[in-house]
Amino acid sequence: MNKNLRGAAALLLSLAIFGGCCNGSALLKTKVPAMPAGQQTMVGYADDPIDTVRVAIVGLGDRGSWAVKRYTQVPWTRTVAVCDAEADRAEASAKWLVDHGYPAPAVYSGPEAYKELCLRDDIDLVYVCTDWAHHVPVALCAMEHGKHVAVEVPSANSLKECWDLVNTSERTRRHCVILENCCYDFFEMMSLQLAQQGALGEVLHAEGSYHHNLDFYWNQYWEDWRLQFNATHRGDLYPTHGLGPVAQALDINRGDRFTSLVAMDTKSVNGKEILRTWRGVENPEFKNGDLVCTLLRTEKEKTVLIEHDVMTPRPYNRMYQLVGTKGYAAKYPVEQLTLGQDVLDALGVDYSITDAHASLPADVIQQMYAKVQIPILNDELRAKAKEVGGHGGMDWIMDYRLAYCLHYGLPVDMDVYDLASWCCLSELGTISMEHGCRAVEVPDFTRGHWQERPGFSYAFAR
Repeated sequence: MNKNLRGAAALLLSLAIFGGCCNGSALLKTKVPAMPAGQQTMVGYADDPIDTVRVAIVGLGDRGSWAVKRYTQVPWTRTVAVCDAEADRAEASAKWLVDHGYPAPAVYSGPEAYKELCLRDDIDLVYVCTDWAHHVPVALCAMEHGKHVAVEVPSANSLKECWDLVNTSERTRRHCVILENCCYDFFEMMSLQLAQQGALGEVLHAEGSYHHNLDFYWNQYWEDWRLQFNATHRGDLYPTHGLGPVAQALDINRGDRFTSLVAMDTKSVNGKEILRTWRGVENPEFKNGDLVCTLLRTEKEKTVLIEHDVMTPRPYNRMYQLVGTKGYAAKYPVEQLTLGQDVLDALGVDYSITDAHASLPADVIQQMYAKVQIPILNDELRAKAKEVGGHGGMDWIMDYRLAYCLHYGLPVDMDVYDLASWCCLSELGTISMEHGCRAVEVPDFTRGHWQERPGFSYAFAR
């Protein structure tokens, strides 16, 4: 059996496992398994407060090693263990902590060292920064051993992995958090507040993307596993940077939910050339297109466009847009806001609109950062985020919020249902494209509990 036939057979098997599809032009459906007996929803779940959150960081490449350093600046936490498949990486992170005056963490190394780490009884949170293929195995192991878990993106690569994380989180009563840092970008958080305050009217459409020319990285220090994923998988393999922030603005899983999607892609040109030029592969097969587009629809008849492009020279762009009935917000290629005069007056912005067709001037948008209050940030925290850094500070805000919620015993900002709803885009898009770009139903990972929350909000200690 050739590779194309094997791929088609695997896809058909996936459809069979998850419920098959309807006849004719009807919506392709995947099965929503019944909640096993004894499980409870994690919607709104808050665990007991943790005085000092004891953190273990697994995967110490670029992301993980920076997380080790960032967590020294996160209140209520202490890094008690570090782990990597490569011993030198684990030792290097441990040495950095000791050299900078912090207690020496326990050190684990080896392909399955995380299993031994998860047996410890002095860990509250396992923070997963491994390669993509190990995100779910480490997360499942951690929850099975009583640990909360936070998982780098993409946190799951298939529908099965999404459901495994949902079911394990529900059964073990452990948080499973997606580490989507873009939800804590300053512009995205400001726009979220404008949407929640009604300044945009009703948000009808949103857009997000991951446009990132990776030519330099393919040829320099990227390991083969990420290139291999693109070569062997068809679809949006990295959807959550674009999808996460707009999903929050649309109250997904909190009064609305994704119901269907359609995906399509271009042919592979640069992907094949990477294998040919930098890997020496003759007549290469490359499954993923250079550009993948996915259009989603929600229960409340909103639409979302998500794009994935790591192959073309297009400049970096997360394509963040919120299109409302009374206002508009966009971040790329330049920050744009279109708001009513009543909104500006209410915020105390000294500006009179003279052109309803244009964005607010850049200096006025800068005023907005001071005028729009982001609930999870005060001046001190905003300054701390910029000082510590991590993609402009959003990494530290993400870590701070997770530690805050665990410390005070609050529901987390991004729960396992957000993880599944954002990550399932990958395989659902594949199903759509392999069936002539047919519409596919997005499963309800909350099993109906999305209706219990009135909208997205941050939890705070009283």
